[in-house]
Amino acid sequence: MRLTEFWRRMDVTFGPSYSRSYARDQSLAALGSRTVEQALEDGDEAKAVWRAVVASTTVPPHER
Repeated sequence: MRLTEFWRRMDVTFGPSYSRSYARDQSLAALGSRTVEQALEDGDEAKAVWRAVVASTTVPPHER
C-alpha cells in the first residue's frame, strides 16, 4: 500500500482533520505503543500500520 492510499483511507475513516490528529496523538498497542506517525517514520509498512488502525477502531468493511 502506498502512503497516498494509506492517508486516503485515514481521511475517509476519521475525516481529513482528525486523521492527522489521530496519527499524531493516539498510541496503538499493535504498533508497540507507538503512534501511527512514529511507526511510519520508523519505516513500518503502510499496510501493516493500516492493519493496526483497523484492529483498534471500527473501520467500515469496504475500507479494510
